[in-house]
Amino acid sequence: MPRLVGATQTVTTQAEQITTFNSSGTFTAQPLTTEIEYLVVAGGGGGGSTSGGGGGAGGFRTATGNPVSGGSPYPITVGAGGAGGSNAKGTSGSNSVLGTPTPITSTAGGGGGGGNDGPAPGGTNGLSGGSGGGAGGAGPDLSGINSGGAGTPGQGNAGSDSYTPTSPFPLISPGPGTRMGGGGGGASAAGGLPPARNTAGNGGNGSPSTISGSDVTYAGGGGGGTLNYVTFNPNGWGIGLPSTGGTGGGGAGGGGNGGTANGVAGTANTGGGGGGGEYGSTTTSDGSAGGSGVVIVKEAATSSASSVWDMRVVFRQVKAGNWTN
Repeated sequence: MPRLVGATQTVTTQAEQITTFNSSGTFTAQPLTTEIEYLVVAGGGGGGSTSGGGGGAGGFRTATGNPVSGGSPYPITVGAGGAGGSNAKGTSGSNSVLGTPTPITSTAGGGGGGGNDGPAPGGTNGLSGGSGGGAGGAGPDLSGINSGGAGTPGQGNAGSDSYTPTSPFPLISPGPGTRMGGGGGGASAAGGLPPARNTAGNGGNGSPSTISGSDVTYAGGGGGGTLNYVTFNPNGWGIGLPSTGGTGGGGAGGGGNGGTANGVAGTANTGGGGGGGEYGSTTTSDGSAGGSGVVIVKEAATSSASSVWDMRVVFRQVKAGNWTN
């Protein structure tokens, strides 16, 4: 039998493997793995209180070709979501990190600005992050607007500013003024600007990924908080529906027709931002927490052959589709 130098060898194969980390841990590469595909999403920001801005989504990063060494362990950090604000702006989430030799860090989502019904300068700006938090709605004595936080290039988008006042709706109480929180930014879109005096801004939409084997959207921004329907609608202000959270786990804002007081928390392990709390006549409503992040690692199927081969075995392996170059 014709033969190259040495003994006949066998092909070693390695199946595709997808590892999902919903909390921090350690990723150990399979023996034949030399590079990985990854998705790293940070924790989302919490929403602000009292017509608060929606929390920004956690940073979203995904790519192929990240080099690793087969059989080696690498630390994984999954960022927590930020807390919702209580008479304050929301807090930012925490970073998520894939600790390979070329580390991948996704930046935490920015907290939403807190609203304020007091004297100027009422309300606060949203915080910057992977995606920025929406601005808090300003109080009745402020003639300007609050600003949304900036997003991180390549990871997310900015949060929205608060509502811009227009005639004939004055800033002076008891008018609704600018008490409309801006939407938090998402991975694929900026937070929505409040479209009217009676409606807060929607959260920006997130980005889809199929790395897990399913088509899942992550990193949506939280919706801004608006006015309490029961308290303010009898005044003829036509309070609209609650703001919506962005696709990908963003929480809806509080207030509006049918909304909750404190908004809705971002969905766990999506990096979604939390919704901002509503504005009520006698109560301070808290913002809601951002969703925790996630890290997903995909190792491609591969095969390896070593040493030298019998020529007939080579032919059979090639014919069977098992030969590796």
